[in-house]
Order: sequence, then C-alpha cells, then structure tokens
Amino acid sequence: MYGWRLRIGLIVPSSNTTMEPEFWKMAPKGISIHTARMNLTDVTEEALIKMEAYARDAAKRLADAEVDIIMYGCTTGSLVKGKGYDKQISQELERHSEIKTITTSTAVLEALKELEISKVAVATPYIDDVNAKEKQFLEDNGIEVVRIKGLGIVKNTEIGRQEPWVAYNLAKRVYTPDIDGVFISCTNFRTIEIIDALERDLGVPVITSNQASMWFTLKNIGIREDYCEYGILMKEHL
Repeated sequence: MYGWRLRIGLIVPSSNTTMEPEFWKMAPKGISIHTARMNLTDVTEEALIKMEAYARDAAKRLADAEVDIIMYGCTTGSLVKGKGYDKQISQELERHSEIKTITTSTAVLEALKELEISKVAVATPYIDDVNAKEKQFLEDNGIEVVRIKGLGIVKNTEIGRQEPWVAYNLAKRVYTPDIDGVFISCTNFRTIEIIDALERDLGVPVITSNQASMWFTLKNIGIREDYCEYGILMKEHL
C-alpha cells in the first residue's frame, strides 16, 4: 500500500496548486500525501477567516483515510486571528478527527526556533493587510520582523502561477545584513527549488512555508531522513 511508512493528511485552500506537488517532491520513500480542500479563492483577511468553517469537514474526510497526522496547510489561514490561533485550529480539528493536527504557522515558529532565528526578513506574495497580520503574529511570538515585503497578489491561483525565481528575487530584495534568516511565506508560493541557492547567496538560513510544514510533520511523527537539499533545516535538523 502507499504510505506504508506514514500517511500525511493535508488540508489546503481549494485554490492552492503548489503545496501538494512540493510535499510529494519532499516526501521520503514510503510516505504518501492525502489531501482535502477548504473553499478559498482570494487571499484576504475576511476570506481566510471564512475558510476555517470548511476545515472540520476536511479533517473528518481525512480521518476516513486513516492518516497518521494532519497538516493544516495554510500560513496566513492559521495566523490571521493572532497569537495562539494556530494552536486553536489544531485543537479544534483534533477534536473532530481524533488525529494529531498541526498547522503551517506553528511549523514556521518551530523552524525559526530550531535554527535560532530571532530577527527575520519576510518575503510574501500577499497584500499589505495580510502582511500586517503576519508581522504581528511573528512579533507576538517573539520574532523580530526586520523587513517584510509582498507582491500584492489577491487571487490565490495567481500566486500559484509564480515561478520559483520570483520568490528568489523577492527574498534577495527583502534581505538585510542584520537578520538571522529569511522566511518565504505562503504554501501556494513555489519555493523549494531555490532554498539552497538562496542560502548560499545570502549566507543565512532560509525557511519556507512548505519546507517548514514537511519538516515539522516528519519531526512530529518520528521520521528520520537524510536530505541533501531543501535547506539547512531539512539537511541538518531531522
């Protein structure tokens, strides 16, 4: 059977076209990905809050597949209501699915902690209002956001159409020498191909939403794997 080592249940916005392919690329042998979706077309504060209403049914459907763990795969969707919202979502979905559930924003916080990043530059595809929510969430969790810059894209499928070099160039523009690392936000923003190049070029660790989500999922379930790509987080901290 597929997933003889681990079955990951993935909950994503309905318009997300990136997280599943990136999860499959990063998944070790014997690990399968099983996905459920929540209605979302535009990445705005109002739409992200409304999206949560679809999460419980998605978690229940993943429980039917007897997945081992559920990842709520949306960065801003798991932080838009502020500090603690990520844990609130996890607890709520665990009650409905009876399966351990984690979120992307929790994974990002844990990855920043793991790499001892306390001052970060953030690159996103988002509009300013959503960036403000993300900055507040990170700072309320003890991470200083030295600089944050977005592309101003509202339509989520348009975010998914961005090539990896777009994330690469944006991360280079947001970089400043007084940071400990760079965070590229959004599970629908294609990034995993450019993490290693960015780390070499900038000389600091690079965390992305999907990379951190996979890392934290594997850590939670006790999977050890030898990676030779996808950044220092995956190569040296699993």
